[in-house]
Amino acid sequence: MIEQVKRIEKDLKMFEENLSRFSPSDEREEEILNLAKSYYQDTRYYLEKRDLFTAFGCINYAHGLLDALIKLR
Repeated sequence: MIEQVKRIEKDLKMFEENLSRFSPSDEREEEILNLAKSYYQDTRYYLEKRDLFTAFGCINYAHGLLDALIKLR
């Protein structure tokens, strides 16, 4: 269980780093970015509740949305 928590915490940090390098250029990007941020917040919530399965799923959705925005540029 400790390894899974560390993995999710590492993913949270990675998301934060990637997020700091991205600035939305229009409303549509802002909307998608807000969805990614919501999944990030959900990850923190589920991690606190020790629902690691759901936390891991949420952070992967957050990464996927942010990665898609970055790749579209």
